[in-house]
Amino acid sequence: MARGRGDGEQKKRLVTWIVVLAIVCGCLYMYSRKGGTSALEYGSKSLRKLGSSYLGGEDNGDEASNKFGEDLQDGVMLKSIPVCDDGQSELIPCLDRNLIYQTRLKLDLSLMEHYERHCPASERHFNCLIPPPPGYKVPIKWPKSRDVVWKENIPHTHLASEKSDQNWMVVKGDKIEFPGGGTHFHYGADKYIAAIANMLNFPKNILNNGGRLRTVLDVGCGVASFGGYLLSSNIIAMSLAPNDVHQNQIQFALERGIPAYLGVLGTKRLPYPSRSFELAHCSRCRIDWLQRNGILLLELDRLLRPGGYFAYSSPEAYAQDEEDLRIWKEMSALVEQMCWKIAVKRNQTVIWVKPLTNDCYMEREPGTQPPLCKSDDDPDAVWGVPMEACITPYSDHNHKERGSGLAPWPARLTALPPRLADFGYSNEMFEKDMEVWQQRVENYWNLLSPKIRPDTLRNVMDMKANLGSFAAALKSKDVWVMNVVPEDGPNTLKIIYDRGLIGTVHSWCESFSTYPRTYDLLHAWMVFSDIEKKGCSAVDLLIEMDRILRPTGFIIIRDKRPVVEFVKKHLSALHWEAVATAEAEGESEQDEDDMVFVIQKKLWLTWESFRETE
Repeated sequence: MARGRGDGEQKKRLVTWIVVLAIVCGCLYMYSRKGGTSALEYGSKSLRKLGSSYLGGEDNGDEASNKFGEDLQDGVMLKSIPVCDDGQSELIPCLDRNLIYQTRLKLDLSLMEHYERHCPASERHFNCLIPPPPGYKVPIKWPKSRDVVWKENIPHTHLASEKSDQNWMVVKGDKIEFPGGGTHFHYGADKYIAAIANMLNFPKNILNNGGRLRTVLDVGCGVASFGGYLLSSNIIAMSLAPNDVHQNQIQFALERGIPAYLGVLGTKRLPYPSRSFELAHCSRCRIDWLQRNGILLLELDRLLRPGGYFAYSSPEAYAQDEEDLRIWKEMSALVEQMCWKIAVKRNQTVIWVKPLTNDCYMEREPGTQPPLCKSDDDPDAVWGVPMEACITPYSDHNHKERGSGLAPWPARLTALPPRLADFGYSNEMFEKDMEVWQQRVENYWNLLSPKIRPDTLRNVMDMKANLGSFAAALKSKDVWVMNVVPEDGPNTLKIIYDRGLIGTVHSWCESFSTYPRTYDLLHAWMVFSDIEKKGCSAVDLLIEMDRILRPTGFIIIRDKRPVVEFVKKHLSALHWEAVATAEAEGESEQDEDDMVFVIQKKLWLTWESFRETE
């Protein structure tokens, strides 16, 4: 018996030493991980497990190639990509304030440079999946989402108290409601919009003016109620606001299903071509329009079409104190030199109108400020292009036409765009493009139909929009499309705006200016093949697509067969699942190897988040 007890004690000591050794080895491993290169440049330094709400998938996997030509062995799939810290659930890599502090960028705060895009270097790219916040739910569907969203999806209620007197938003139980108010329209955006239409004497107080007013830029948009209520009048607004002290404005807008983009009037041109909008709007947007010789107002001038309007609701338009009167006087002098005229001024709002032709510009006295832009200035070059304090004159065509020559909406969508000739495209090429994409979209919907209902999709992104015919083919669906045009290709974005659609210029070697979980459907036509030619990482692009896609959202990849096979090997690592694969119908020999691959993103939570919801 004594001998047996001795053996037992030896076994206990052996087990104890094994446990201690395991702990020491674990600590050494974690120390080496901390000191070496991590899979993450943001968030946790270790792999994170997913909670039981995750539908499938495995942990602890292999590294994958970034290039399609370096395929993994057949049947081998990347098993895992780390999950970022819960604190990174709202990460926007190119608009990350922490990155600015860490890299000690010297930025001029007075010029709003810290709100502009500053992307991390390639070695600092985040290589982890952005987790949803605790308690995240599949978003409420449009049109109900215009007025109410889940509080857990955007757990920020400070705007509700900060703007309580302005009816921006109200917290009610597990939801946030949006009464439609704004800083200068406390009683509802619908009444405010009708008042603007009435000021302009538009028929029946409807702002679209018989389809002639279609695209709007709302600067400093708040939670985008102005843009949300314009949709019922067949007007689409690009609601724009920075990721500033009123954080999450754009996140609320996109959660509601309202078109929006993170951006700022700072030092760079906004990513839209010249003559894109019929109306620009600022309701107490707190922008110093007089700074730097009126450069911000001149940027709006670049973006407005001939005869376009600027609706300005602000104390400067009506207040009588000394400072407001000074600003009003100087602003009035500036816009007069820009050849703008007051269309109407009533109560708290003034509406200026831009001239239809170049006549006023030509009649100004020599040396009048601001000057006309130089003849070699390209008003449509926008990617990283500094603003200029100069007036953009019209093209000869616009001058002769006395306007943009655009058809009213909805005929505008399929009519020949006036700027089509800028690219050397014939009318037949444009009509063929519409026909091709109409057929492709019908085929996409056939592949999606087992998985979607009429209200499943709302926020759609075409990652390589070309002429906008993918978006045009969706005209019967209750969706809106962010049309993205590559920064180094033909700037067809001006054709897209001429068709009454909206979009932006972007490089997919970088992260997009939006919050995580903001799109229901991403359409990637040859995007992977394009970035491979630039030497950019396809894995980075997959992780970025996962960041901006809502859980249960869809991706349609239309690309070469090696691209589709490459993506398939990353499905389990990204917690995506294949919905359908099909041969792409070919219109030319170049299309023969094209495939269509439809993917759905699964809904998952980290264990930490899942425990908080129990």
